[in-house]
Amino acid sequence: MREIVGGLSPLNWPALVNEAIRRRKAEKMTQKDHAALASVSIPTIIAFDRCELTLSLAKAMDILRVVGLVEETSAEGSQEIFVRDAFARWRDLTKDLPKTSPGRFPHGWYRIDYALDGDIKDTELHKFTDVLRQAVVLHTGWPLFWLPKRTETQAHEVDGVVECWLPPGDKAGFDRPFYDAAHCDFWRAATSGRMLLIRGYQEDAQETIPAGTIFDTTLPIWRIGEAFLHAAKLAKLISRNPENTTIRLRAYYSGLQGRDLRAWASPMSVDYFGGGRSRTDEAMLEGAAPVSGVETDLGQYVYPMITSLFERFGVTGISASFVASELERMRANRLGEQAAMDKG
Repeated sequence: MREIVGGLSPLNWPALVNEAIRRRKAEKMTQKDHAALASVSIPTIIAFDRCELTLSLAKAMDILRVVGLVEETSAEGSQEIFVRDAFARWRDLTKDLPKTSPGRFPHGWYRIDYALDGDIKDTELHKFTDVLRQAVVLHTGWPLFWLPKRTETQAHEVDGVVECWLPPGDKAGFDRPFYDAAHCDFWRAATSGRMLLIRGYQEDAQETIPAGTIFDTTLPIWRIGEAFLHAAKLAKLISRNPENTTIRLRAYYSGLQGRDLRAWASPMSVDYFGGGRSRTDEAMLEGAAPVSGVETDLGQYVYPMITSLFERFGVTGISASFVASELERMRANRLGEQAAMDKG
């Protein structure tokens, strides 16, 4: 028998996997939920559950972290906790909705989260909502992290963060003029510069297109670009030294299987580049950018994330100029101002 040195026993991998599965079930998470929170693919979760030893240590740690089996000591770990708690809160808010409710995003959803890495000011929580209102980027018809005006949908303080949920129209005792999946946002914001948003696909809200069948070429470019701009704007409001602050941003897409890449939102704005059907059901994109570079060279940071996403559809070789032109077109819009008036 191998001698135990320093009081540490050899790692019992099957026992650790079984405990992770037990905790997942106790929290009523599915494998898909666990994969989304760990930022890994569903096949990776399945391999984990089988106690396979081919997983990288980083992926195994991400999976274990979701169920509290990793002690957090870093800023990256703090972001994972923030994301996990936010996702758990969203699941709790939507658990009583019908399974087909748009508020549960039955055909898929995407998540954008980011953290500001820098010297962040201490902002009192009751004042943070006003700061967030100043940080909204008004370049799209339905801005990310938008703050509604109606009393029943206003952002409010929950568990030490600011939270906003736009329930669907099928929620008992609630009525909204816009309640398809693309307008049932859930988001959370922490004064430390952490943000998360979950939203359904705009493509799935069209009467002439079957839900779950297409994925637009333009919208992810706009949304990721908008998220970087929002982060840079927030950094200028809460960082003591914005120029030395870094944005660490992720975008997770689910429900991609069976979707075809199409120029739907702006069919005349792009060249057709032969998008095929998605080869995977999910995609996790990660990027980082200095606040000082976002305003002047946004495309540089969005481009690698978009190329990774489009590769899921068999599309390679898109040009940086294509992504840059789409971002310029987005930034020329002031659509969010109308949204704030019409959909409050």
